[in-house]
Amino acid sequence: MERTLSIIKPDAVKKNIIGKIIDRFESNGLRIAAMKKILLDRNTAGEFYAIHKERPFYNDLVNFMTSGPVVVMVLEGDNAVKKNRELMGDTDPKKAQAGTIRADFAENIDANAVHGSDSLENAKNEIAFFFTQTEIR
Repeated sequence: MERTLSIIKPDAVKKNIIGKIIDRFESNGLRIAAMKKILLDRNTAGEFYAIHKERPFYNDLVNFMTSGPVVVMVLEGDNAVKKNRELMGDTDPKKAQAGTIRADFAENIDANAVHGSDSLENAKNEIAFFFTQTEIR
C-alpha cells in the first residue's frame, strides 16, 4: 500500500470544486488517510518548493500558493503515486488527457488545480512536511 501527497491548489479551492476533485481520487481506489485545509505563508510555501528556487517561475509559484487556502491530503492505495499522477494529468492542462483533473478543472500551467508527489521518495518527504504520523490514519 503506497501513500502520496496531494494538494488542491488555491485556484481549485476558490472555484469550490474540492469535493469534485476528492471524488476523482476516491472513485479510483485512493483513500484519504489524512486531510486538512490550510493557508500557506511565504516561508512554508518557499520551503516546500525550494527545489525550484533557482527557476524563473519560483516567486510566481510561491505567490500563487499563498494566494488562498489549499487542501493537503495523504492519499493511500495500490500504486498511489502513479495513480494520482494519471488522475491529475499533464502539468499543462492544454496537454492533459481528457477526463483528467487538470483537463477538466485547471485554468493554465500556473493555476493547474492540483499538486501530486512525483515519486515514492518525494511522497515520503512531502507527507512528512505537512503531516505528523499521528495525523495519518
